Amino acid sequence: MNASPLSQFCGNFRRREFLTTVGGGFSHLALCGLLAKEGFFGRDAQGSTPQAPARLPGKAKSVIFLFMYGGPSHIDTFDYKPNMIGMDGKSVAVETKGRAGTRSHGRIVEPKWKFKQYGQSGKWVSDLFPNIAQHVDDLAFVHSMIADSPLHGSAMLKMNTGSILNGKPSLGSWVNYGMGALSHNLPAYVVMLDKTGGPISGAKNWSSGFMPAKYQGTVFRSAGAPILDLRPPTDITDEQQRLVLDSLNSLNQLHLGERADNTQLAARIESYELAYRMQASAPEAIDIEKESPETRALYGLDNQRTEDFGRKCLLARRLVERGVRFIQLYSGGAHTDDNWDAHGDLVKNHEFHAGNTDKPIAGLLRDLKQRGLLDETLVVWGGEFGRQPTAESAEGTGRDHNSAGFTMWMAGGGIKGGVSYGETDELGNRAVVDRCEVKELHATILHLLGIDPNQLSFFHGGLDQKLVGVEGAEPLRAILA
Repeated sequence: MNASPLSQFCGNFRRREFLTTVGGGFSHLALCGLLAKEGFFGRDAQGSTPQAPARLPGKAKSVIFLFMYGGPSHIDTFDYKPNMIGMDGKSVAVETKGRAGTRSHGRIVEPKWKFKQYGQSGKWVSDLFPNIAQHVDDLAFVHSMIADSPLHGSAMLKMNTGSILNGKPSLGSWVNYGMGALSHNLPAYVVMLDKTGGPISGAKNWSSGFMPAKYQGTVFRSAGAPILDLRPPTDITDEQQRLVLDSLNSLNQLHLGERADNTQLAARIESYELAYRMQASAPEAIDIEKESPETRALYGLDNQRTEDFGRKCLLARRLVERGVRFIQLYSGGAHTDDNWDAHGDLVKNHEFHAGNTDKPIAGLLRDLKQRGLLDETLVVWGGEFGRQPTAESAEGTGRDHNSAGFTMWMAGGGIKGGVSYGETDELGNRAVVDRCEVKELHATILHLLGIDPNQLSFFHGGLDQKLVGVEGAEPLRAILA
């Protein structure tokens, strides 16, 4: 069906787009030019001027997001529920909603690990994380997280993009867009997947959505060379390679001239240039073999169990040192047996994944702190949701998904350590005090980076789109230093 004449103007623009584009007039153009000249908007390492608003004073320069894919059980890790002890196997009236649908009754599975108090804050942590527990006075726990969906695909999109719908830019893309790159020779946004594969929905979780493709995440391999085919052929000189790239760029620019709105092509052109620059800088950045034996042991690289995730954590620290803005590490692959999705044997599942990640994460926190990097690096830990207090099946210890209440924690980058925010009920079934939506978590991250979450926007589809939604969100000020 053809669009109504009222929905378009001059055959091209919608009315809202026309008014937005033309309404500012030349005075708006002159003002923008003056502000850009004075550096009001800031510039990225490539010299382009972001459309994002001016930066605010921020304590964090980079983010490391440790994504525990599958949904770790908060009541077995960091959300201590002493009232559940002794209730194992008891049938209770409790409403739950997960993969198995909505239920009104369930059989309690009490926490399977003992909890102890740690640090000056006296924070309770389960025996699953004895190494992370040593750092509780640097961590801020959010125990009242809620999500919009109890299903992996949509819940992951919500956590990564702020929406359960496809096609939205990821958190890392918003950070990349709003802050620009610090390094001219490395990607601003890097993703490292589990060695067993990527999460459900795949690249949608680190896509730039409706933004130009240059803001999307760059995937580094978790084993072997993080970047394939980076080294140039031995039989070609640097001058010859530069000549080939210049010729290729000339043809691509001619092709792009007729397709100015093709951001994928524009990003591909830019990626060739970035790859060329990375040939000199990236090998050094990703060469963890130069780290001392003590540092490698700190991350667990001397143990086959922890070597894979430890390597990613160590690489994340090296990338932060070299100016990468946003780094996301995944623990857990595509299949249920390979991630935190404990529908069957809870003990086997969580001991496996916690054992793989506890020492590397603790090593990352300690290494960042002793190098003076934790103050300017925000570390975020969590999954797409938590687990229910009841068993999913008539037998066994497996827990179903729980989006009504779960735990995440943050450290560094302006976070107040040794504090807890929000509460779930006595069974850990749902958040009941200071419920925290995902958009508030996102607002906190942006705020700590010096970005006003309610001003960061990108014009698309006739609207000023925002990561935190058109209604906006405020940061969790109670956990800010």
